[in-house]
Amino acid sequence: MGIRGLMSFVEDHSNEFFTDLKLRDTKIIIDGYALFHRLCFNSNLELRYGGDYDSFAEVVENFFESLFACNICPYVVLDGGCDISDKKLITLKDRAREKIQMAHSLSIGGGGCVCPLLIREVFLQVLIKLQVCFVQCFSEADRDIMTLANHWNCPVLSSDSDFCIFDLKTGFCPLNGFQWRNVNTIKGTQNYYIPAKCFSLDALCHYFSNMNKALLPLFAVLCGNDHINLPIIETFLSKVRLPLRVTSSKGRRHHRVLGLLNWLSHFADPTEALDNVLKYLPKKDRENVKELLCCSMEEYQQSQVKLQDFFQNGTYVCPDALNLGLPEWVLVALSKGQLSPFISDALVLRRTILQTQVENMQRPNAHKISQPIRQVIYGLLLNSLSHVENMSWSALPHQSLAFSEVERIHQNIKTSIVHAVELPKDHSDLSKLTKVSFIRRQMLLLETLKVKQTILEPIPTSLKLPIAVSCYWLQHAEAKAKLHHLQALLLGMLMGPLHAIINSPGKEELQEGGAKMLYEEFQRVKKLTWPGRRLDLDTAHIFCQWQSCLQMGMYLNQLLSTPLPEPDLTRLYSGSLVHGLCQQLLTSASVESLLSMCPEAKQLYEHLFNATKSYAPAELFLPKGKLNSKKKRKKKKGTTWSKNRVGTASDPRCLYEGSNRFGLLMVENLEEHTEATNIE
Repeated sequence: MGIRGLMSFVEDHSNEFFTDLKLRDTKIIIDGYALFHRLCFNSNLELRYGGDYDSFAEVVENFFESLFACNICPYVVLDGGCDISDKKLITLKDRAREKIQMAHSLSIGGGGCVCPLLIREVFLQVLIKLQVCFVQCFSEADRDIMTLANHWNCPVLSSDSDFCIFDLKTGFCPLNGFQWRNVNTIKGTQNYYIPAKCFSLDALCHYFSNMNKALLPLFAVLCGNDHINLPIIETFLSKVRLPLRVTSSKGRRHHRVLGLLNWLSHFADPTEALDNVLKYLPKKDRENVKELLCCSMEEYQQSQVKLQDFFQNGTYVCPDALNLGLPEWVLVALSKGQLSPFISDALVLRRTILQTQVENMQRPNAHKISQPIRQVIYGLLLNSLSHVENMSWSALPHQSLAFSEVERIHQNIKTSIVHAVELPKDHSDLSKLTKVSFIRRQMLLLETLKVKQTILEPIPTSLKLPIAVSCYWLQHAEAKAKLHHLQALLLGMLMGPLHAIINSPGKEELQEGGAKMLYEEFQRVKKLTWPGRRLDLDTAHIFCQWQSCLQMGMYLNQLLSTPLPEPDLTRLYSGSLVHGLCQQLLTSASVESLLSMCPEAKQLYEHLFNATKSYAPAELFLPKGKLNSKKKRKKKKGTTWSKNRVGTASDPRCLYEGSNRFGLLMVENLEEHTEATNIE
């Protein structure tokens, strides 16, 4: 949620409404959604290239290490899917449009804040690695956070202005006043603390003539939050004279916040205030408006969900979820973050919202490529209730097979209808999906990705899913991948294994040798892409397609109870590195010379490349500009560039003389080379 203008208003009055804390030796309830957005947008991370997930993971680790140093025990609470009433849909669509505009700005060299596609999954993986307790709520988490914080008498950490309305016993610490990078020591001791600001609801009420704090939920819905934005409220606001203590020069929202709080402070309780609101409205509208306002005010009351039960014994009970009759295993997996909110949205609302990426806005949405994967997901979710267990697909109404997808079209959004695919009978009951054999579940995953099991046999366990997804990507990409795109992507996947070698005890010779040198070289290449380098939109779009395939491949894999191990995303893809490698491969580098410093990495790359090459179009391996031009062929006859031993063919624009350690070897006989590289 969020109340428009409230956070900036209370921050303008920080001396009145906030107290200074030296936070240590306490539990703290963290709004996970607010935290990962804050860390993503306020850590000087590169956002144009689709996510430097390794850098983001490091920031998240540093944040929690600061908490641990101060003996602060974090409990992270994450939002789940959209509310089953769908009352926030208009707000979600408005935000989707805003993100498209910000992504477009980033794509042409401007500013903007758009989370990379897999940032949430990376955040969860870091929490698991650090053994930070977390829960994923069934829908929006604010009320659950408030209820847990009051049960444990500990503060809430968030950036959501709704926590200025909740009656929190121990207070609300806004993220922008939480100085986790500035850990201090209590004088004369070795005890650490984090300087923080804590909002006081009592101080706010005292400032406004000791107003009844029970009036604040009405203030929130009148001011306008994410759940209610009634045009008729503007009628009330235009008629009532909102008193101001001083002339407001802060703008319309600041004026509204100040005026409404002053006006409400004259009433004893919400009932009296609500009656006074309604008298300014036409009689025919009063009952409907009263019902809507009362319903929205309930969003600030205590939740029925007891998250302490989840954190203490793993039990998550949500009445809204139970009333839907969803399979028990699905509810458990959702609460543990083992299934994405994307799944619950599709399951409950038959609608999903596809996240915006920094892509070429003139091209079709990058998520189009992964639609066949989503159709299989929808097919698995379709028969979630037992009463349709024995019903044939032909007996189901056509519209019951349909799901809605909110997606980007150019620089706006549209809602598309997508139909689920018919699945084998043993996959037709979601409640029994976990009982399907491992082989059958793996087979469905690989058939969806159009990959043969034998191709993945030489691939390390942690990379099987990314390589399977890459094979799918090569077959389906609308913006066709070039050889240097595939090379850069696979080279980027070496970062995880290289990091493991460097940090493994007993492998000092590798750490001081090729593995460390190659890792440092990749870090150098990564830094070349920023700041200020212009984004190659076609390359960005191609990698956005790959990330969409990976995201949906992971969601399908999770829904099938991970027949392939989930990859470590923190070092699987770094946008700056992969874009930088693309530039290097086009101008000065070859894969062979780059990997010559580390035989272990070279061998792994060969396995990755050999697995993907049979799924790539043949033209991927032909020298650029040589495909259908006899004239060009004659012009260049007798000179070309060799297919290197790592199993790639280098783009002719990669030419460099022999003194360059990334140079390519010149060879004779173009016709022979072309035949050698035209592989299936």
